This record gives sequence, structure tokens and C-alpha cells, in this order.
Amino acid sequence: MKIILLYGGQSAEHEVSILSAFSVLNAIYYNYYQVQLVYITKEGQWLKGPLLTEKPASKEVLTLTVSNEGQPGETYGELIMPCQIKETNAIVFPLLHGPNGEDGTIQGFLETIDVPYVGAGVLTSACGMDKITTKYLLQAAGIPQVPFVPVLKNQWKENPKKIFEQCEGSLLYPMFVKPANMGSSVGISKAENREELQLALEEAYRYDTRAVIEQGIEAREIEVAILGNEDVRTTMAGEIVKDVAFYDYNSKYIDNNITMAIPAQIPDEVQVKAQEYAKLAYTMIGGSGLSRCDFFLTSKNELFLNELNTMPGFTQFSMYPALWEATGLQYGDLIEELIQLGLNRYEQRQKFLVKL
Repeated sequence: MKIILLYGGQSAEHEVSILSAFSVLNAIYYNYYQVQLVYITKEGQWLKGPLLTEKPASKEVLTLTVSNEGQPGETYGELIMPCQIKETNAIVFPLLHGPNGEDGTIQGFLETIDVPYVGAGVLTSACGMDKITTKYLLQAAGIPQVPFVPVLKNQWKENPKKIFEQCEGSLLYPMFVKPANMGSSVGISKAENREELQLALEEAYRYDTRAVIEQGIEAREIEVAILGNEDVRTTMAGEIVKDVAFYDYNSKYIDNNITMAIPAQIPDEVQVKAQEYAKLAYTMIGGSGLSRCDFFLTSKNELFLNELNTMPGFTQFSMYPALWEATGLQYGDLIEELIQLGLNRYEQRQKFLVKL
């Protein structure tokens, strides 16, 4: 069987996608699968790369350029139309992060051309990517979250004073400002005063026309990994042990300046509650395949759900595979299970289609 590894993309998380793809390529069971590389450039070109039958020597093989001859090689790719990725006896593994990757767009395309794929479906991906939509959905489920204020770019441009008053009337400094549709801490800023809030909103609007402003709290960051379709499993919570005030993009992917505590050193009842909330959030949003649920934990052992990531990072430094490895599910076995979950979901959906 062939795995079509789809990676790169036009979002600000392009490099994260390449790191995730390289990690997955080093863990796939090549005695069962061949891997077809399909790279989406920052300009949006789709390049078909080499067919791998063994681990790549380095991640340089993943950054493809257009071949003059149109023949795929080690560093060259054949320019293709997106629909040309469809093959028989194959499944797409979309390791795309951020907009046009984990926001339902690529999932909708794959549904349209009728190919199985790993991960969440269209609606789940779209809702999970949008922080504002996720917050309202999980609020309806009764899952605790920190206070927040959604702000549209046009509202900000029309009346910034009103936005300041709205935020300062319902939140306290410090506040965290996030683009509604972005991940890996891209575009997120901490604001300690009105001037910094203005700068933070301007930064967020570089990535989206919608932003969410959250109440900053003193809290630990714990995360729960989720796996499954109808039969949902969760791991024990792990903790990101920060030695910086803000766990940003560089901390996550460039500096590798993080420590993970697995399992997190928290009371048993908090572990149980975190797993319950994670499973409820996953079910509410219609999860399938995988997700990672991120929480804030205060000194009073209050849990607040931060985000639900439908395509969490898969790099060697990422929490999601590390959490499953701590339960005894090795990286290669995790990838195999995700492939089977994707195939099962595809087969189930086929049964619901009307055959004329």
C-alpha cells in the first residue's frame, strides 16, 4: 500500500510541516508501505517527489524544487495538478499545519476526489482550527475556559477605543492575543498594557481578520493526547515545563528549549478530569483520528481548556507522540494506527453515500 505524504503548504507553519513530515518518514514501516512525497510550496505549487522505500538520509530531500525535465528526483519534483495525487490502494497523510492544511480545506478537497486520509474530517478540522468557534462550542458543553473577547479586524479599525474599553472592561492585564486561525503559537503576543495590546492586535491581524483576546493567568500547561474514531482513547496528561515566560514558536520548534514531564505531576483527580474534558471536547467537535487537548492548570487545581488541536505537531520534540509512547504505543505503531483509523473512517463514509 502507498502512503501519500502531503506536507509543506502556504501557511506560516510551513517549516513545522516539514519537520513533522521528516519525523513521520523516519518511523513508517517500509516493509508494509511505500511513501510518495507530495510537497506544497509556499507559492502553492504541488510537486510530486520521489517514491521512498526506506528512510530518507536527511530532511533536505523534502524541500523539492521544480525539475526542468519534469522528472522527479532526489531534490526535484514534478509539477502536478492537485487532483493527480489520487491513486488506487493509497491513503493520504496530510501533515499540513495551519490555514489551508488543518482547517478543513484540504480535507474537503480529499473528500471531493474520494480518497481516504488520516485525521479529522472537514467540519471538525474547520471548527478545531478556528479558536473562536471552538470556544463557543466547548462553552456550550460546559467545559471551563479562561474569559475571552473575540475581535474582528474591521471592528478594530472602525473603533479601536471601543475595543480597548470592551477588553479592559471584561479582562485584566496581562492578556494574550491570538489570530483565530493559526497554530504553533504563530502570531500570538502577550500584552501588559494598552500600547502592547494595540501592537499585539496588529500582529494577530497579519495572519487573520479575526482575533481572540484571552485573560492571562498564572498556570501550568498540561496536554492530553486523544486517539480514535468512535472508540476514543486518551493518555495521561503531560506537562510543558517552561523555563521561559511564554512558550512561543521558537521555543517549540527552533530552540527546542522545552522540557516535558510525562505524566504531569498533578493530583489523580485532576488527571481524571483532564481526560474527561479532553474526551468530551473531542466528541463534541466530532473528532476522528487524533487530536491534542491543551489545558491551563492553576495553583488551585482549576482546569481551563485552552485549545483542541486536530493535527498536533509530529516532530521528535512534540508532546503528542511522546504521550502515546509513555503509554507503550511506539511512534511507528501510532502512525500505523492512524492509517487504519483513516481507512476505517473512509469505509464507513462510503456506506453512507447514495449509489445511483
